[in-house]
Amino acid sequence: MSALSGKHAVVTGANRGIGAAIARSLADNGASISLMVRNRTRGEETACTLTGSHATFVADVTDRSAVHAACAAAAERFGPVDILVNNAGSTESAPFLKSDPSLFERMIAVHLLGAVHATQAVLPSMIARHHGHVINVASTAGLRGEAYVTAYVAAKHALVGLTRALAIEVEKHGVSVNAVCPGYTDTDLVRESMTRIATKTGKSEDDSLRAILDRAGQSRLVTADEVATVVVQLCIAPTGSRTGEAIVVEGSSR
Repeated sequence: MSALSGKHAVVTGANRGIGAAIARSLADNGASISLMVRNRTRGEETACTLTGSHATFVADVTDRSAVHAACAAAAERFGPVDILVNNAGSTESAPFLKSDPSLFERMIAVHLLGAVHATQAVLPSMIARHHGHVINVASTAGLRGEAYVTAYVAAKHALVGLTRALAIEVEKHGVSVNAVCPGYTDTDLVRESMTRIATKTGKSEDDSLRAILDRAGQSRLVTADEVATVVVQLCIAPTGSRTGEAIVVEGSSR
């Protein structure tokens, strides 16, 4: 049997990038996958790449009612949720003095409250069964500072704080809560950011990427599959054996 056979995993933001890679890796290890996405068409495109049992559920993670409804539908389809991966996210950049309150509200809504909504939807069942893994995909930006993305950094720090606090609260109930913190990762979102930076600065996309990697202390981009591997390792570990961690995944330093 595969390591996660019989387990049901919900992955938010699973339509591309890190989320899609995580969904594939969990499926390859035997889990039934519920993909929670905002765009059904993109979600179905990812679903076509999965092995085993899977289904797509549409919800914006910033909408508490929609998230709870999607989680309930997923549980009806595949049974109680054993694994929740809070991956949905977005990024916006601006100098701090040009970052209005609505920018901070958007980043908090998707990165922090999105994870809160999904976790509150599935946690009661995990506690009742004395089993479950909650994994929050944060960022190295949740562990250190970075210029021009103050709102994003603040939201990711909040997500890491949520992880550490909740882990203490539910450890006695057999539920593990961890954060995975990737550095700059080879995804569409990062490539799109490089294009925007190159347009603004007049530098090439390669030069823009190298400058950002140098500031972050990375020699290369992380791959989405590297992040997915860490998530699977956490899910395979017995609940309670690892909890409250913020695990860094980044390109090897020079």
